[in-house]
Amino acid sequence: MSTNQEDSKFKAALKEIIAPFLSLFKASRALWGINISYLLEGFAYFGMLSLLAMYFNEYVGLNDILADQMVGVLTAGITLAMLVLGATVDLVGVRRSLLLALVLMLTGRIFFSAGPEIFHSQGLWSATHLISLVGIFWLVLGNGIYQPAAYTAVKKFTTKDTSAMGYAMLYALMNLGAFLPGLVSPPVRKAFGITGVFWMYALVTVVGFGVIYFFITKKAIAQAEKESGNEQEEEKPEDKKPLKEQLRYYIKNFPITDSRFMFFIFILIPVQTLFAHNWLTIPQYCERAFSGVVQNNFEFFVNFNPLLIFVLTPIVAAYTAKKDTYKMMIYGTLVMGISPFILATGPHISTLFAFLIVMTLGEAMWQPRFLQWVAEIAPKDMTGIYMGLGQFPWFLTKVVTSIYAGWFLMNYCPDDTPDRQPEHRRDVVDLRRYRHD
Repeated sequence: MSTNQEDSKFKAALKEIIAPFLSLFKASRALWGINISYLLEGFAYFGMLSLLAMYFNEYVGLNDILADQMVGVLTAGITLAMLVLGATVDLVGVRRSLLLALVLMLTGRIFFSAGPEIFHSQGLWSATHLISLVGIFWLVLGNGIYQPAAYTAVKKFTTKDTSAMGYAMLYALMNLGAFLPGLVSPPVRKAFGITGVFWMYALVTVVGFGVIYFFITKKAIAQAEKESGNEQEEEKPEDKKPLKEQLRYYIKNFPITDSRFMFFIFILIPVQTLFAHNWLTIPQYCERAFSGVVQNNFEFFVNFNPLLIFVLTPIVAAYTAKKDTYKMMIYGTLVMGISPFILATGPHISTLFAFLIVMTLGEAMWQPRFLQWVAEIAPKDMTGIYMGLGQFPWFLTKVVTSIYAGWFLMNYCPDDTPDRQPEHRRDVVDLRRYRHD
């Protein structure tokens, strides 16, 4: 490949990184509100997620197994809630859906933040634990409404020509928001503890509510829809097919009947577990197996992946645009699957960075291609159903990973041990295994 071709691909990748931010300045006021809100919510959600298992250890008094299972209840519950509550935006509109979602998430974060300060009991089914479960309930409901509403808003506020950039901008800012806790969380946690960090995220949620309230007004929505031409899009009754014909078509082309599709999405479950380990295992591993800068600033390393994804995805896409989708998914999952073996060589900052880079490179290779593949094989007017069912293994992944991740932490990387070598820690497991039960 010539140097000129390499330069052009690099420039194309750099343009894809910068373009979302440049297009932000040309966006409507309503689209500004969505993106700022999504940035803030990415900051709050992923920042809270990276500390949640430790919260259940420290404040609720649960062992690693139960703590990870509680995190699994939250993350899997959100995926399930999106399938059930996604229609809320169609019933009450974008603005009301977003405001309702943020109120629900704020309620959940307040329960998490205030629970340990009000109740000082610890253990399974203690008052503190029950309060945290109530917090999970409200967070699940809020996130189940928020994400579908945000994506619906982008669709309403963009044209067919600008929608791809609108979604890219949303994805880019979400990843940027997910990286920010790595910079902001450590000093707050050292000064005020994990609950102090959670109070900060509750405050961020209030700011996000204000952004939606003042930016996405009825007038701003009307203007954005007018600019995008979506206010004129009305389905004519004569364009609708008879219900019986629609049902026959859906049953014939339902994803479950597509054996190739079903095999492919379920075979991806093992590699998808690595996503869940980013918040179920890596935070405790960084805090327990390391000392110094990694231990004191583990949030930075836990949230380093979104920054890498933000940078690497467009670069990889530019260099592999003409490559076969299947081959890219195979190579990408292989690279991502190899990454954990790097950590097996021992806790060192170089191996930690190598793991994060290799894992993210693999993710950048296959994850975007998976969505492309689903869209390509879906029959006409069935893309949404295929995309929805494609998320179901992700729901199973969150559940399955949360069941066993805590056991491995307790047996191979338990807390409060005399050294910082996970492979030498089996001798202390029996002393601590049921400390929090």
